[in-house]
Amino acid sequence: MGVNLFGGLALFLFGMDQMADALKAVAGERMKQVLAKLTTNRFIGALTGAFVTAVVNSSSVTTVLVVGFISAGLMSMAQSIGVIMGANIGSTITAQIVAFKATNAAMAMIAVGFGMLFIAKREKVRQYGFMIMGLGLVFFGMSVMSDAMKPLRSYHTFLDLMARMENPVVGIAVGAAFTALIQSSGATTGIVIVMASQGLVSLPAGIALAFGANIGTCVTALIAAIGKPREAMRAAMVHVLFNVFGVLIWVGFISQLADFVTWLSPGHPELTGTDRIAHEAPRQIANAHTVFNIANTLIFIWFTGLFARIVERLVPDRPERPGMAIRPRYLEDALIDTPALALDGARLEIVRMGEMVTATLADLESAFLAADIRGLEELKSRDDDLDTLHGFVVTYLGRVGQRTMIETDSQAQRHLLSVANDIESIGDLIETDLVRLGLQYHAHRLSMSPGTRDMIAALHQAVLGAVRRAVDAVRESDPVIAESVIAEKATIGKAIDAGTAKLATRLQASVPHRLELYALEVSVLEKLRRIYYFAKHIAKSVQRTYTKADAAAEASTPAPPAEPVAA
Repeated sequence: MGVNLFGGLALFLFGMDQMADALKAVAGERMKQVLAKLTTNRFIGALTGAFVTAVVNSSSVTTVLVVGFISAGLMSMAQSIGVIMGANIGSTITAQIVAFKATNAAMAMIAVGFGMLFIAKREKVRQYGFMIMGLGLVFFGMSVMSDAMKPLRSYHTFLDLMARMENPVVGIAVGAAFTALIQSSGATTGIVIVMASQGLVSLPAGIALAFGANIGTCVTALIAAIGKPREAMRAAMVHVLFNVFGVLIWVGFISQLADFVTWLSPGHPELTGTDRIAHEAPRQIANAHTVFNIANTLIFIWFTGLFARIVERLVPDRPERPGMAIRPRYLEDALIDTPALALDGARLEIVRMGEMVTATLADLESAFLAADIRGLEELKSRDDDLDTLHGFVVTYLGRVGQRTMIETDSQAQRHLLSVANDIESIGDLIETDLVRLGLQYHAHRLSMSPGTRDMIAALHQAVLGAVRRAVDAVRESDPVIAESVIAEKATIGKAIDAGTAKLATRLQASVPHRLELYALEVSVLEKLRRIYYFAKHIAKSVQRTYTKADAAAEASTPAPPAEPVAA
């Protein structure tokens, strides 16, 4: 019996994972758009959270997902609470599907799903095949577990144990502990329904176990929030408070809830005893799970502001300590299995890198021209943080790339890798080349003419503007902004060529250190040219990714000319 029971459980859990992975691959991009746009108020946010959770089959993933939107300013804390509450409703879909007991169709689903995998060439059709086969495995696992549990119907020790579950405290504790162990409230509720289908669990005991599953699922979000920004911990705390308060409100009304879902669900008065429980309890438990979560959302949705204030008190802001190692904000492990969402997190992290490098480039002008050694050294140290984030992003994108992805996601992954490398290259140009030239400028006590200073300052502003817009294009995924960066190629190129020619004519001037100054000034112009080159490369990557432009255009882009070596 034990082998069949655990074998059926393994099939059930594997089928759920496979079904959820396929759904995420097919609908991931759509989910991202839905979450970003349909959270204008708490009620729509709750509906959005329910829909997204039903697709990803995990309220914890939805909770982790909204953290990135809060941090990016795309969603307020109050709006995110609506989404988190709605996520609980979405998590009831699994129980409703399982309660249909479509075990007779299990083998047909597995055969159809496998056939689609075997025959289809298109990745999207193959993902639908995975989804159907996963659902078939869920039902087949249920069938195996159900058959394995039949002997327990006459095993008094087990029946006594199940009778104790009717004590709400015991049932809730067991449901919470089991869910924390397997990290899925949907799976716990599904297993309870399978047990009910054999008449092993009464309706009140099943409701208590489902209540416990709601609390146990909070462990996943809490674990995911450890070591993350404060917003992550606040979102996890909302999840905990909402589920714990919800259970506390209902724990005294389990019998009333049981009466209501008994009235609501189809009955089998022609049966008696265990047979009647086996036929009625699965649907009743699934309905109780759904009613409980919908009612809680309808009760607490009016108090999102209060929830926000409570969690802000429980998890106050903590200023970053100087010297603290930089950590990624948006790269969530929980999203790796949903490539479209994981890629969006990577994009936010890369935009963060872009903002860092833009700020460094902006501060370079004053530090360089003022020969501020301390300022230059500080700019140099900023590149260490950029390199660290670059390492995190590349590793994360590599892990995402190991998942099954549709072509759109694969293209986005290649685009983000390219942009991350370009931004890191700009950081290296500032740290390795321009800061070194600034220190050299100071060490040799060189002094530029006012005209040369104005010319370099103007070029610096033009290149800085191009980098800023390139980062904006990545942030907005906007090819129009990217086009404005590319369009400056001729203007900036001519300005740098004219500046180089002007510096050559000044070689005839009789001033101290004329040759050293010339080499340094020309090197600065060439470094600015290369920084613009990387900004343009980023912009072209945005265009290629979001307008599907001909990739050959990028391949034909000439590399910048060779650079003179500074003296």
